[in-house]
Amino acid sequence: MDYGYLENIGTIKKQYFNILSQEIPEFLYDYIQTPRMQKQDGICVSCGTVYSKLFGQRMWFSSLDHSIAVALVIWNFTKSKKQTLAGLFHDISTPAFKHCIDFMNGDYEKQESTEDLTIKMISESKEITQLLKRDNIKTEEVCNYHMYPIADNDTPRLSADRLEYTLSNGLGVIEKVWNLEEVRQIYQNIEIQMNEDGIEELGFKDIQVAEKFEQGMSKLAISYLWNKTKLSMQFLADTMKEMSEEKLIKKQDLYELSEKQIIEKIENCKYRNIAKHFEIWQNATQIQESDELVEGTYCVNINAKKRYIVPLVRNKD
Repeated sequence: MDYGYLENIGTIKKQYFNILSQEIPEFLYDYIQTPRMQKQDGICVSCGTVYSKLFGQRMWFSSLDHSIAVALVIWNFTKSKKQTLAGLFHDISTPAFKHCIDFMNGDYEKQESTEDLTIKMISESKEITQLLKRDNIKTEEVCNYHMYPIADNDTPRLSADRLEYTLSNGLGVIEKVWNLEEVRQIYQNIEIQMNEDGIEELGFKDIQVAEKFEQGMSKLAISYLWNKTKLSMQFLADTMKEMSEEKLIKKQDLYELSEKQIIEKIENCKYRNIAKHFEIWQNATQIQESDELVEGTYCVNINAKKRYIVPLVRNKD
């Protein structure tokens, strides 16, 4: 068995993954090592913001880290191989700079514009399709994690995906709001419950722990809507769009290259002032805000997806 990637992820991630699931199922290792999944290791979940001084020091957490963590949450609660793989694959079509490309596609509020590529990415990976055949699983059973309510559900319900990015973002990927022991206390208080529509949903056993989770989540929800976050995502989207229109980068590059490779292309770009503007953004420590358009500056005004959770909590009965 090739343990590869999971042997080299660092102490904090290993401890975090161990909280999510005390066992990593054997079948998962082979899927993680496939080339298509490994491409996700070069994409950070913070949508490119990790590369600017606007945000200070942030923990590197790749799209692959997130996908594995979601799979482990699902496995912990369901022990379902199909649901676990659906969770692992849910971001397989994520491009460089993640949701910035949704901004490029004009999908500011749902941020789902790349999801239609998921089945294509799985089907075109001979390594993944061979493994699915080995495990007697059909592609259509793992290509849409929305099928499984524990894996994903509608806002503001709590699902494996929403739970995972809240926990890891609060560990320092976005903002440090709790430590590993606090994550353990929150996670161990979660169970599968039946919601008001008779559908399974992740919920809390105790209201005090739910409130602790909500307090941390609320801080993170605000950070997702910081003006510097929205500006940075739109700036990266506009940079990619301009380079694409000028044939300086191919759209396919966003799915095949790592973010560092894309950044090299930006930094070496000779067209207009793309490289210079990118360097200014990288080294910026603050932005200016205005209620009106300021001519002659990079000035944007956009809405963005509001992320929040209203979890179930078990009552006395």
